[in-house]
Amino acid sequence: MTPTDAEQALTTRLEELRSRYLERLPDEFAELSALQGRLSGQEQDRDVLDELQQRLHKLAGSGGSFGCASLSIAARSLEQRIGAWLEAKELSLDAPTRRSLMDEIEALSRTVPERPERPERPERPAFRVAPEARTTSDSTLEVWLVEDNAELCRQLQQQLESFNYEVRVFRSIDELKGAMESREPDLLLVDVMLEQGRENATERLMDSPQVQALECPLIFLSANDDFPSRVRAVQLGAEGYFLKPLDVPRLVNRITQIFEERRAPPQRVLIVDDDADLAEHMRLVLTAVGMEARVLASPNDVMDTIATFRPELVLMDLYMPEYAGTDLAGVIRQHEAYTHLPIVYLSAETDIERQIDAMGRGADDFLTKPISDLQLVAAARSRIVRARQLEDRINKDSLTGLLKHASIKEAANREALRARRIGRPVTLAMLDIDHFKVVNDTYGHAVGDVVISSIATLLRQRLRQSDIIGRYGGEEFVAVLPECEAEHAQGVLEDIRRNFASLDFGRKGERFGCTISIGMVCSAAYPDQDGPGLLVAADEALYKAKRGGRNQVQQGFPAHTREVTD
Repeated sequence: MTPTDAEQALTTRLEELRSRYLERLPDEFAELSALQGRLSGQEQDRDVLDELQQRLHKLAGSGGSFGCASLSIAARSLEQRIGAWLEAKELSLDAPTRRSLMDEIEALSRTVPERPERPERPERPAFRVAPEARTTSDSTLEVWLVEDNAELCRQLQQQLESFNYEVRVFRSIDELKGAMESREPDLLLVDVMLEQGRENATERLMDSPQVQALECPLIFLSANDDFPSRVRAVQLGAEGYFLKPLDVPRLVNRITQIFEERRAPPQRVLIVDDDADLAEHMRLVLTAVGMEARVLASPNDVMDTIATFRPELVLMDLYMPEYAGTDLAGVIRQHEAYTHLPIVYLSAETDIERQIDAMGRGADDFLTKPISDLQLVAAARSRIVRARQLEDRINKDSLTGLLKHASIKEAANREALRARRIGRPVTLAMLDIDHFKVVNDTYGHAVGDVVISSIATLLRQRLRQSDIIGRYGGEEFVAVLPECEAEHAQGVLEDIRRNFASLDFGRKGERFGCTISIGMVCSAAYPDQDGPGLLVAADEALYKAKRGGRNQVQQGFPAHTREVTD
């Protein structure tokens, strides 16, 4: 893959930073020697030793990151020895000890190789779905389906197109390979065992380097729930394995979830480290793989920076001149809003007892410097993924993945206030599934859950990424559409209403459809109302749609304008 201009610029910046670090090492070694020369063997040597330890601590933590692993090892050994001297009640360094220290400091320069090894760079994830190209309801994602059962193709095509996916059908792996010569899909759906000649699609896929090189997500469909087939799917990197007869709403929900993960905003990391070169190196490494990383310039600004940058992970050095990492972690944990913010100490400290003690004071984990670029990226990614999962569990409904009642109300109020501040309208819509009690009573709550999940998936697929969606109650939903005029919102909601009515649900061969009623209001018609007021008005419009016969969109207007609009 050819690097972009931005990626090349980051690589160049990393090399410049590495070269600058190596150029400065002779001056650093000279400073260490000068400090050692000030030792007199008396108690007043503590201040000198303390500065020596701090400088060696930085070298121990940074050398490996810039291709000087031996320097890190030697500096750590000296740092630990000086630490032991400082912990002693009485300090008395005799002449032989001082000469030995001088020799070891002079030997540090010999640990730097003539051609320091360039660290292996982590790769930016390669996803077929470009976030910048998939941000509105007008964008259509292309799903390729390899299936030779005509009826199943028809059913899947109809259902997927209702969710705004464009479906292209192939009858064999050879047809698929031919199409791939000119383009790739956004997602590939493959029947494991094609009927024509009982072709094993997984074997053909595994034998095809062209197919294996696909960057798009892959999902298998199968009538066989056997372990070897599932293992083969895993080996091919499949992100789903669905059994026939297909639960189509569940399949669509998984497809939508995959695309949402690809379009998720960049992961945000705050770096707190007094070693400016190392901190900048880590920032560049994380930025190069698509994350947003920021270095905290002043520890006194930690809370303001967290409030504005909203990091999902804090990487913090343990030992810093002004404040210890444990001090800053403790301050962060004093704020209720950040009790779940992941904090990881990143330090050259190797003493296990001290690491454990530090972790007991506000942090979630401890990583030891020097840390490779690959390990740094992997550690940051995995922790942020888990943090996002935790946040979803706290704020989102488990069935639909949409915001819970309290969270969507808060979002509605926030966007209403923002709309007033920037002078742009926000539209709020309340949606309710018609006759939903009949669905539950007739087909059972499990089928009812499928219907609820389907409207949630449809909303996520048809609305913009900037729109906010929540489950307000059992079968009732709220959509907040920032900077959206009433006329445009009406068209989008009508499209959602029509597509939901076209979906096919069923149980044991019994098929049925559902409809929704929608009430909507635009803040432009309610200039004095905040979020709660707009929600009440949208609810009134919803009941107007219910009274009007259901399966329709009704727009609400303030009481003093109704005579004109009606």
